[in-house]
Amino acid sequence: MSDFSNAFDISPVPPPGPDAVAPELFRGIYGMPMFVTIPSADLAASVDFWTRGLGFFELFAIPGQLVHLRRWAFQDVLLVPAASAQQTPRMTVSFACVLGQIEGIADAVRAVDAGAAADPHDTAWNTRDLEVLTPENVRVVLTAAKPFDPESAEGIALRAVGIGVEGGENGEHV
Repeated sequence: MSDFSNAFDISPVPPPGPDAVAPELFRGIYGMPMFVTIPSADLAASVDFWTRGLGFFELFAIPGQLVHLRRWAFQDVLLVPAASAQQTPRMTVSFACVLGQIEGIADAVRAVDAGAAADPHDTAWNTRDLEVLTPENVRVVLTAAKPFDPESAEGIALRAVGIGVEGGENGEHV
């Protein structure tokens, strides 16, 4: 028995699978349940990297003070000015995506900065991840759930820690 329940209906992230389609960019206003604030020594360069490379868009800006970027619902980034490059901290933030986006995002990031994206890699928790280092020295991880195979090494390892699948056709994790 598990305490987890299927809650895919409240998430913008589609169930994993070979035909998963990314949701549209979300332009609505809401109380943000999660966001990161990132100091940048060059706001214009940062906005360019995040929009052209990572697929975010500028929701709004307060010139010289703040740029609010967004991708899907609940994927919000606030860029704020830093006094200098030494003031920009190293941090990590993860954003969900679908498998079909990983390579395209890697290519787009490399078009902006050839050395900024690592090669995508599979994880023990059944995702494929792309790690990107932004101009602000932020480690961004784009993570896509892979279709769940309960008989795979990942499936066995996840079940061993109490994570299984109900009705696994759509990869719903419970």
